[in-house]
Amino acid sequence: MPTRRAALAMTFLPFMARAQEFPNRPLRIIVPAVAAGGSDTSTRILIPRFSAELGQPVIADNRPGGSGTLANDLLAQAPADGHTLQMGTIGNLAVNPLIQRNLAVEPLRDFTHVSLAVQVTNLLVVPADRPWRSVAELVAAAKARPGRLAYGSSGVGSAGHLAGALLDQVAGIESVHVPYRGGGQLITDILSGKLDFSFATAATTLEHVETGRLRALAVPSAERSGLVPNLPTMAETGVTGYAVLNWYALVGPRGLPPSITARLNAALRAALSDPEAVRKLAAQGIEPLPSTPEEATDFLRAEVAKWRAVVQAARIGQD
Repeated sequence: MPTRRAALAMTFLPFMARAQEFPNRPLRIIVPAVAAGGSDTSTRILIPRFSAELGQPVIADNRPGGSGTLANDLLAQAPADGHTLQMGTIGNLAVNPLIQRNLAVEPLRDFTHVSLAVQVTNLLVVPADRPWRSVAELVAAAKARPGRLAYGSSGVGSAGHLAGALLDQVAGIESVHVPYRGGGQLITDILSGKLDFSFATAATTLEHVETGRLRALAVPSAERSGLVPNLPTMAETGVTGYAVLNWYALVGPRGLPPSITARLNAALRAALSDPEAVRKLAAQGIEPLPSTPEEATDFLRAEVAKWRAVVQAARIGQD
């Protein structure tokens, strides 16, 4: 008769074998963005070391559509064997379920949260021909002209949209949101003066700040960015209670075995600490943000709670 210890060993044998076999073929990382988009750039920078750690090729699979809902649907339908993952964003992991009705996939419930990945530096910028040289002056102008100042973002529910909605609420102003399908036309329009301000990525704005075509007023994150250390946070400019972090996270299908999750987490941590990857990320205004799977879940839960209040107050997705 097998002993209790032997019986337990036999119970866990399939899981141990599965972990030892993983990965046994190329991996796919679904990217909810077009090629050269923010999450695509980060993914492709991290893939070489991530692939080397796992000993298998890793392919970035761009699946834009539905503000990231297509990518979520594809991941939810994938086998929970670790070979299909997603580099999700604040938009499709935290915000979409709050603003789009009747979604089949709930990222908190339906995904395994492998790790946070990176944080993206955003800048609050205004056209150089606008007179505002501080956040306080921008807020004062918005209060003097309620409903007249317009800001752009890369889409409804994007980090830039949330940043503008939160500024409206915290500063007591009323501005007009203009959503774009990506950041290219957004930058063109703010450079031409069609928009009054924007919370856009450093990768798309910093060169224009350096040439004097845009003026950077602050970073929306809780802490200053190492990329632009002299630029204050919104809180430092007097907008208390303001913080927006633009982040990406690596997730897998629900039910991913803990041993495989741990293997993927370790591989991503190695990629995020690789000097060449860190250098390339920094050039795009992106900083590593590694975490444990448990920390990633707690972070996502907190983000959903935070943005639920903002989305409801701004009636995003309700009009």
